[in-house]
Formats: sequence, C-alpha cells, structure tokens
Amino acid sequence: MLARAGSQKGRAFPIVIVGHVDHGKSTLVGRLLHDTDSLPDGKLEQLKAVSAKRGLEFEWSFLLDALQVERDQGITVDTTQIWFTTEQRRYVIIDAPGHKEFLKNMVTGAAQADAAILVVDAAQGLAEQTKRHAYLLHLLGIRQVAVAINKIDLIGHDAARFSEVAEAVRGYLADIGIEVSALVPVSARAGDNIAVHSAATPWYQGPTLIGALDAFVPRAHAVDQPLRLPVQDLYRFDDRRIVVGRIESGRLAVGDRIRFAPLGREATVATLEAWRGDGGAHVPRAEAFAGESVAFTLDEEVFVERGALASTPDRRPIDANRITARLFWLDREVLKPGDRLTLKIGTAEREAEVEAITESLDVETLDVATATQVDRNGVARVILRTRRPVALDTYDAQARTGRGVLIRGPQIVGGLVIEAADRVAHDIVAVDSSVTAADRARLNGHRGGVLWLTGLSGAGKSTLAMATQRALFAQGKQITVLDGDNLRRGLNRDLGFSEADRAENIRRLAEVAKLMADTGMIVIVSAISPLQAHRDTARQIIGAGFHEVHVRADLASCESRDPKGLYKRARAGEIAAFTGISAPYEAPVAAQLTIDTTRLSVSDAGETLLDYATRYFAA
Repeated sequence: MLARAGSQKGRAFPIVIVGHVDHGKSTLVGRLLHDTDSLPDGKLEQLKAVSAKRGLEFEWSFLLDALQVERDQGITVDTTQIWFTTEQRRYVIIDAPGHKEFLKNMVTGAAQADAAILVVDAAQGLAEQTKRHAYLLHLLGIRQVAVAINKIDLIGHDAARFSEVAEAVRGYLADIGIEVSALVPVSARAGDNIAVHSAATPWYQGPTLIGALDAFVPRAHAVDQPLRLPVQDLYRFDDRRIVVGRIESGRLAVGDRIRFAPLGREATVATLEAWRGDGGAHVPRAEAFAGESVAFTLDEEVFVERGALASTPDRRPIDANRITARLFWLDREVLKPGDRLTLKIGTAEREAEVEAITESLDVETLDVATATQVDRNGVARVILRTRRPVALDTYDAQARTGRGVLIRGPQIVGGLVIEAADRVAHDIVAVDSSVTAADRARLNGHRGGVLWLTGLSGAGKSTLAMATQRALFAQGKQITVLDGDNLRRGLNRDLGFSEADRAENIRRLAEVAKLMADTGMIVIVSAISPLQAHRDTARQIIGAGFHEVHVRADLASCESRDPKGLYKRARAGEIAAFTGISAPYEAPVAAQLTIDTTRLSVSDAGETLLDYATRYFAA
C-alpha cells in the first residue's frame, strides 16, 4: 500500500468517477481508499463484521453505499465526497451515480471536478449509458479523463479483449473532443493495477490508476482568476448594511473598487467582517480568497440585491438576456420552444423562455440534427431569453459562472453550460431634459416627488391616496395616484406573485413613479410592497424624492374591513401567499411618516398625509 502523506497541504484535487451502474464504480472507490491507506482506523474491520452479521459477502462498495436503499438495490443514488491522499497530493473523490434515473446528481457532482475516471466493464465494453456519461463530461468541460477498464479478472486478464475495449473507448472519446490520458486494466475487487502493477497483466506497461491520477494537471487556481462573487443576501446589522456571498474566483480586499452586475453599480469595499464563532468580538480582516464565504460593507449605499455578481470594474462578466447554451435535459416532460422556466446561475434566478432549439445530439451515434423538442436525457443546443438581464460568463472563460440549471417548480430539470451570450448595451447615454426640475417647480408651485404608501391589504392605503389626490388637485397641484392593483391590469399583467415577480412588480412601479416625479408631479403610490428589500429598491431608483409612508393597521382590523373579500378567500385557501396570512409583511424600519388607521379616523388620517405632502413638496 502507499503511505499516506498526511502532512501534505494545499487544495484537494477534485475528481469525479462516472460510469455505468453495473461497471463497479463504488467498488473501485472503496479499493482506492484502501490502497492509499485513507480509511479511518478500524473502518474496514467494522464493515466486514457488519457484512458477516447480515450474511453478506463483503463488498468494497459498502464503504460508500451507506444508505440502506443503496445496499438493498445495489446502486448508488447520491453523490458522495471522500478524500484520499497519494504520495503526490490530496484528492477529493466525487462519486457520481451511474443509474439512468440519477443523472441529475451525476451532473451536479461532475460539475465540481477538474478531471474524471470513466469506469468501463471489460466484458460489456462501451455501453450506451457509458457514452452518455462520457458526453456529459465533455458537456461540463472536463477534458482530463483516465479510463479504468474494470473487472479484468473476470475475462481472464485477456490482453486482446482489453485492447478491443480500449480502442473503442479511445475512439468515442476522441470523437467528442476528449483525449484519454490513460487506459488502465484494473480489477477493483482484487486490486489489480490500482496502486501497484499486477503480475496478472505482464502485457500492460502503462501507469497504475494512481499514477494516472497523479499525472493530471490542476486547473488554474481559482484565486488567480478574475473576481466573481455572487451575492447571497444582504443584512442590516447595527447601522451597517452587510453584503454576504461566496467568492467563486479571485480575491477581495478592503479598498477594492467593485462592480455589481447586471445593474453596473460600483462602490468600494469598506470592511470585511468576521465574528468569533463563540459569539465574541467582531474581528475585521483585510483580505479574502476564492472558496471563502464573506461578509462586507461598502463605502456608499448603492443598490445591491441577491443574485447580483460582484467583479472588478475592469474584468467584468457579461450582462446578457439572450443566451446560447449546451443543455442536458432531465425532465420526463419534453422541452419545447416557448417553454418558460427559471434559469439559475450562481445565486441569480431569472424567468427564461426557450426561444429556439437549434440542434439536438444523439450521444450514441454523435449525429447532430434539427429538433423541435428535447426528450428526457437528451442533449441539445438552445437559445434562452430572459426577461431581466443576468450576469454570467461563457464556460470556456469562467467555468464557475459559465454553467447553470433550469428549474420548473421545485425541480431541477436541466443542466447547461453557456457557449455564447448577447451583451445588453451599456453604452446608452441618457438625454437631459430641456426643462429643469427648478423650471417645473416654479411653474407648478411645488416640487415633484413620490409618497410611497405601504401597508397590509385593508389598512386604508387606497382610501388615503384617493382622498389626498382630490385635496391636492383642488389646491391646483399636479398630482396622480399609481395603484398597485391597477398596474397589474396593464403594465405588470405578465407578472405573478412569486418572489421574483413581486420584486419585478415593485421595480417597474418605482421606475414609472420616478419618470412621473421627474416631470414635476406629486405621485402617490399605493402598494402593499410587503418586503423591506423591495421598498429599498424603490428608494434607490427614485432617489431623494422618495417618501416612505407606513399606513399601519393590525391584522384583525384589516381582516374585519376586508373591502375586496381577499382575507376570506385567503383563509379558505383560495389565494396562495397572501400577505399577512400565508406570506410575511415587513413593517418599515425607518418610514418618514406612519399613519395608524386603527386609531385615526379617515378624515384625520387624510389630514395627516395632506399636511405632510404640503410641507415636503412646497417649492
């Protein structure tokens, strides 16, 4: 056995092991762990004892197939990560399922690897499922592949049969653009040619399987690549706004100027935050690197949301809304042009429509053909169009931000790598108005701005908005009301009530309000807008003219009013994700004005809002 180089440091080299369900992958992994002395002390003896107790012959695959369902069915159903060490370096094995039903997990596992071992049964040869897995390696950009032609003992260590299978495998992989680094005759059960050369194959002069692994060349380290940091979330802590996410590539330091795509906002990193794990003191740091999850603050309050992708301004990703991708389809329901799904790249999620299926590929014959749909386990090139731009890279340029998944409902239904993307134009120059805000204020006798009324359904927002509009109009003011329900009948009628659609609803509402306020009008927005993050988006878009007004009323009062009968329907389960019942409402943390309609009469509440508007929009 090889001695374990336990003191060796550095990044573990990730490899994925793929192949047909019956070709012995799990057995091979178990043997690798044993022959590199990477098993925990006593583990082998424990498993042998358990096997004997259950009346089973010991199998090396039992090291990985820990789930009862896997032992009973004899198949691996999930990806497993296990570490081992050779004399050269540390490895992390991503053992991916081989069964056709579990290709989703195989795609997930293989996407993390720098190289692969493809396991092929020496007797059965190059099966259709093996070809499918090999093509997935190509699809995911894995070009370093060693082939373990397994069960060589079951064919009597026949050199001629080995050569026949080896040439078939080498030819197929070459046809899909993968050059094989080694083809090794092995017996995972007996240990032939795993760590040491076997006397049973004197005709084989190539490397052992371990030797083939040690010959793999690591990818360029992620730290040396351009900064890519998908934003996971934003938090308020004390008076600070903290951005959190995982650095996928590059490094981040205090003082760095960074850009958030696709909106293009820029700011400087003010602090990198850290806290002691025991809840102790705050420990600032100066720099963080690829692979680390970080929390940081900015020197100014620019609009940032989950899904944004941080980079340096000079080495930025592509902001795109039309994407050409190579797709592997996993769903039983076929994919067709016009289908709408959710595209997820990093932490960003966008509604995407299949604009076209340009070609399909038969992974068995490698024939390319035109197609009108993609069947389950099919490979195709597709064009996707997103409603909102998404920040990404092509896979060849940046693997970590050049791949993604398609989601339908709660399920992942496809994996993809991005081949090309149409950039959204950022060289559009706004045209300044020939009439200034001051000119409009002088003519109107007041400044433009937005009163953003937020509160539960039934709190009285629309009632207040309409009463204040009438009173200001009577004073000769340029005044209008934008009601959330009314906009959903027209401009926003294509939006539903998912979290993404609610965010887009508020963004559009804010953009319209800003345009109208810029013409000198007083705009009253009446919208539940239940999440603080969405209202922060509106504030960022509108700017200094934004005034947040919390129309407050307790749930019981709102439900007793129920002017539209919505609470009754929500209680009956007829309306999903209804704010206050089955979806949250986040009260404003710093509203400019709060009007409590459970205490105030309609006229008093109206007078309060009218007085505020008169004071703050005076010219």
